[in-house]
Amino acid sequence: MNKDVLLEIGTEELPAHYMPGALQQLKEAAAAQLTEAHIAYKDIRTMGTPRRLALRIEGIAEKQADVFAKNKGPSAKIAFDGDGRPTKAAIGFARGHNIAVADLIVEDGYIYADVTTVGKKTADLLPEMLKSLVLSLTFPKSMLWGNETVRFARPIRWIAALYGTDVIPFEIAHVKSGRVSRGHRFLGSGDFEIAEPAGYETAAREHFLIVDPAERKELILQGLTDLAIQEGGTVIMDEDLLEEVVYLVEYPTPLCGTFDEKYLKLPEAAVITPMKDHQRYFPMRDGTGNLMNRFLTVRNGDAAHLETVRHGNERVLRARLADAEFFFTEDRKKRLADRVDDLRKIVFQDGLGTLHDKAQRLTAITEFLKNKLDLPLDSEELTRASMLAKTDLLTQMVQEFTELQGIMGSEYALLDGETPEIAAALYEQYLPRFAGDELPHTTLGMILSIADKFDTITGSFSMSLVPTGSQDPFALRRQTIGTLNIILDAGWNLNCDEVFAFILEALGTPAENRADVTASLHEYFTLRLKNILQDMGFDYRLIDCVLQDDSLNAAAALKRAAALRDADILVQEELLQAYTRVGNMVKDTVTADIEPALFETEEEKSLYDACLNLADPLAAAYAVYDYGTAVEILKKAVPQINAFLDRVLVMHEDEAVKNNRIHLLTKTFDLIRPMGDIKRLS
Repeated sequence: MNKDVLLEIGTEELPAHYMPGALQQLKEAAAAQLTEAHIAYKDIRTMGTPRRLALRIEGIAEKQADVFAKNKGPSAKIAFDGDGRPTKAAIGFARGHNIAVADLIVEDGYIYADVTTVGKKTADLLPEMLKSLVLSLTFPKSMLWGNETVRFARPIRWIAALYGTDVIPFEIAHVKSGRVSRGHRFLGSGDFEIAEPAGYETAAREHFLIVDPAERKELILQGLTDLAIQEGGTVIMDEDLLEEVVYLVEYPTPLCGTFDEKYLKLPEAAVITPMKDHQRYFPMRDGTGNLMNRFLTVRNGDAAHLETVRHGNERVLRARLADAEFFFTEDRKKRLADRVDDLRKIVFQDGLGTLHDKAQRLTAITEFLKNKLDLPLDSEELTRASMLAKTDLLTQMVQEFTELQGIMGSEYALLDGETPEIAAALYEQYLPRFAGDELPHTTLGMILSIADKFDTITGSFSMSLVPTGSQDPFALRRQTIGTLNIILDAGWNLNCDEVFAFILEALGTPAENRADVTASLHEYFTLRLKNILQDMGFDYRLIDCVLQDDSLNAAAALKRAAALRDADILVQEELLQAYTRVGNMVKDTVTADIEPALFETEEEKSLYDACLNLADPLAAAYAVYDYGTAVEILKKAVPQINAFLDRVLVMHEDEAVKNNRIHLLTKTFDLIRPMGDIKRLS
């Protein structure tokens, strides 16, 4: 009869952001262990609260499945002598598989050993399996405690491990497994026993524990929604905050608090940020979309003395908002433009100058990008945005609430009378802030954003501050991906290598070092671009094809990949096959002069005429990055290519004729070179 297994690892309070990853690890590792051990099971669930990680395996088999293996040995000629007697090779092979020599099988000239491994009882395997499962868990940071040598996210205080109604015995860090768990710190009555895995959630609930995160999330969402309706508003929901709150409480009870309406005169971000990021509160909006002087939060407990808890939360938030009001008032005494000179006092990065130096580089880079992309932007506005970009870092509001960088810059810019375009750009320069975040929407914001990121990345590489493995202290990977996504989203045909070279010159990087730094940056950006294109669903061969280019033009690479992928499948196959055949016969990239007088066949003349006729239309298509049209033009030469390769002997005995034919093929292959390295698609 199949039974259930329960494992509960009891700890001190775990960081909320550790929990989703830890529970995922626990589930995947358990499934991998059971599969490797050939133990069948029905389902695996993980549960958890701030003080416990729990695993429930339903319908686990009572024993391992028997494993049948047919192991191949030496050849029969080696295993038996001329009289059919077993040699040392056969005897040793049989002994190694614990079978008699007489049980060896001869097939296809080799000997085989049919071996059956009888499965062990699951109960005998579980102690070591669960112990290794616990010790296999990894966390962003682990710790030691007392005199223990075991590392875990937080000290392990108890372990409950059951196989049916029986305890699974093992020990970790001097904590022995049992059937005892611990209830809510304040509402529970202390320790409680778990009779069997199926009764775990019910027993936990009786001690004020909602161990299923999905259930806690639903309770929190429903509670917040109901309270918001009662107060005549709606919740400003933040999924990341919601997930964090789910793992901060074991028994959730939502509540609503208020704050003085005078704080609503502050910029919204100055009110919402202290609520969400510092106090884990949910703000509210009224029916017209305005911020309310209300907040929602979740108590880790029941409804007893809720009024006292509410007052406590209101008092803490009042102090935070009073600070924000003070910072805002002080900041408004000085315009952003009046802070530009103060940027000289702040070092951007050792070896890369001050924030004022960075602002001046941004001015030059944005102008360079504007000219390269031929954008209808005003140079004075570009300069203004570049010089103001980092000034909000000097404000007290941003120094206290660092997550408001850019946001307060935009708010203060509007209050200072700057244009809406400049204000938007000061906010958008930091976008995207994380994977999946929004991209800048305004042209000025996009230019300032990629200029800022290009400068930081290039400057870091010039100082040999290159990310390695998991170490990326300056978030260069995120900034690189953000830069590429902005360029791709805008469809800007920009040679990134030219941008690197421009910035390296502005940084004063020695001329003899610039080529190596640019090469490193090219490789780094190309790898990130490969990942982006893979996420878009492009085949890896197609990606390799379009990225084999001296210049790093992300938008053009995407357009080439899309044009080749979207071509009619028959056209695509014929096109690639024909030009790949040509490419395989072409060794160099230098097109020599072709002498029509040396043509001996109609196929040579036809292919030559095709090359001449297609050259100008192709050049026009390539010039405007219209690769879809280029594919349509390229396919027109396929019949002539195939006819030439099928009927003309390239390696003619006359050296002049041979070279002339090779030059013709080179010219033909030159037609498709701008699409990428087509041979990589074969």
